[in-house]
Amino acid sequence: PVVQPGQSLTITCQPSGYFLTDGSYATGWIRHRQGQTMEWIFHQWGASSGSFYQNDALKNKFSYRRDTSAGTVTITGQNLQPEDAAVYYCVRRDTVIQTTCKPEQNLSRHDRLRHEL
Repeated sequence: PVVQPGQSLTITCQPSGYFLTDGSYATGWIRHRQGQTMEWIFHQWGASSGSFYQNDALKNKFSYRRDTSAGTVTITGQNLQPEDAAVYYCVRRDTVIQTTCKPEQNLSRHDRLRHEL
């Protein structure tokens, strides 16, 4: 949709394949402005009162609503400006329960020092 400067816009997403209250996932929004990297807006973890995190630089621009009974998440942008033109993505983030890291090779002390400088 096209909006005029100063207007607001609401986008609703209904994720599939999991429940919004599933504690293994967080659901949120990111945006991709042309020529720039992806920008995180906010996300909320799936527990019924899941922790909510947001990009402080955008907290006065965007609001978030989660309706667990309808299975939807909604973003509303207020006072939108040309610089807010972007593709907005509804995203799911997984939790990492456990991870194991193993070195691919053992470096000599000389190589370690060179890599640390």
